[in-house]
Amino acid sequence: MITPNPSLQILNSNINLPKKELILEIELNGKMKFEQLMNTIYHQFGICHKVLSANVEYVNGRSFGSVQLYINVSSDDYDVLEMYLNKNKLLSTTVEYVCRKYL
Repeated sequence: MITPNPSLQILNSNINLPKKELILEIELNGKMKFEQLMNTIYHQFGICHKVLSANVEYVNGRSFGSVQLYINVSSDDYDVLEMYLNKNKLLSTTVEYVCRKYL
């Protein structure tokens, strides 16, 4: 028996939502590994991201430092991501990315 993938249904319902381009800076405090965070953002939340900069140090298998991500998300997806970061006690700041287009 074939069952529908629930994550695909969620993606289809969010297709027409307006998206914003954001730069998200996350402070890593040793509570979560850098690789685990990147994996969670992409696979669990379905948010594609580009790493703009990362200054990560590993001490006893824990990640410390900061990372800047470029993301293009709807406000609903961003709210869910922000709740996840707060739940895991990861400090984050967001700046809206504005790109000038010349004709």
